[in-house]
Amino acid sequence: MHVELALSMAGHDKGHYYVITGEEGNFVYVADGTLKLCAQPKRKNRRHIQLIRRLPAEVEEIFQKEESWSDLNVKRALKLYKQYLNEAE
Repeated sequence: MHVELALSMAGHDKGHYYVITGEEGNFVYVADGTLKLCAQPKRKNRRHIQLIRRLPAEVEEIFQKEESWSDLNVKRALKLYKQYLNEAE
C-alpha cells in the first residue's frame, strides 16, 4: 500500500499534517487518526495541501505491513514523520 502524507496550507487547520486516504476529482480525503478518523475523513481541496514526497522508511513500513487504514497506524505514521522533521532541524 502506497502512503502519502500532506501538509494543510489553507484553512483553519493550516500547518496540520494528514495522511491521504482517498482521492476524488479535485479533492482528497485526509485523516489524522485523532480528530479526523479514517472512517470519516476530511474532504480537502488539492490546491490547499502540499504533498510530502520524501518519507522516512519507518513511515512507509507502517503501511506496508498493514492491509487496511487504521487510526492507530495513521497516528503512528504522523508521529514518526514529526520526529523525523525535528531530528532533521
